[in-house]
Amino acid sequence: MDVIDAIILGIIQGLTEFLPVSSSGHLELGKAILGDHSLPQESLLFTVVLHFATALSTIVVFRKDIWDLFKGILQFSWNDELKFSLKILISMIPAALIGFFFEEQLELLFNGNVLLVGFMLIVTALLLYLADKAKHTGKPVSYTNSFVIGVSQAIAMLPGISRSGATISTSVLLGNDKSKAARFSFLMVVPLIFGKIAKDLLSGNLSVEAQNTGILAIGFLAAFISGILACTWMIKLVKNSKLVYFAVYCFIVGLIAIGLGYYY
Repeated sequence: MDVIDAIILGIIQGLTEFLPVSSSGHLELGKAILGDHSLPQESLLFTVVLHFATALSTIVVFRKDIWDLFKGILQFSWNDELKFSLKILISMIPAALIGFFFEEQLELLFNGNVLLVGFMLIVTALLLYLADKAKHTGKPVSYTNSFVIGVSQAIAMLPGISRSGATISTSVLLGNDKSKAARFSFLMVVPLIFGKIAKDLLSGNLSVEAQNTGILAIGFLAAFISGILACTWMIKLVKNSKLVYFAVYCFIVGLIAIGLGYYY
């Protein structure tokens, strides 16, 4: 992997982690169009570094919110911050269980199944379209909503289902305020990313070679910077009801993927 590859992969990770277009789906499409050997083969370590970068970009964008949560938790009282943190924990349950018990089965879906990606992108497009048309409300995320949104996050582990698109759309369709939906969606994934990183680190399969540190650093910076831009942009888009543009994009790419799936 060279410098250009690291920059491109970093930008893709940073953008698609937050924009509702499915990073996993686009990677599978890229493999089908360019061939399995035309794209750089990402090492586990490089993948961990990129996910760490996007997790940090979320923390930077929501640094005030996260700091307020920590201060509220440390007060050891049943305040709004502790309630919100509990909702985050509830939302993590479905994805954590699916990832723990069905990790190997999920990995089998990431083997160039372009047809599946196409249909799932169309599902993403439908969710985004419905969410874009939802009326503005001031309703906060409830405990029940948290679990349902968590289920949508677990479903988004399928290639072609956008995690941010699925969770924000589900939250909005449940009647939650759009800005609160975006905030909850981005914060709920941070513990899962750090948990996955910790699991990979403890597996003992990661190794750093001196000649790779520069590439890792470049990929990290690309993902970190693009992640900050994408996260900030998505918050504004959700508030201004611009999700329909991404719905159209996902629908078109989904149709192309289905065509490719039948062709291949």
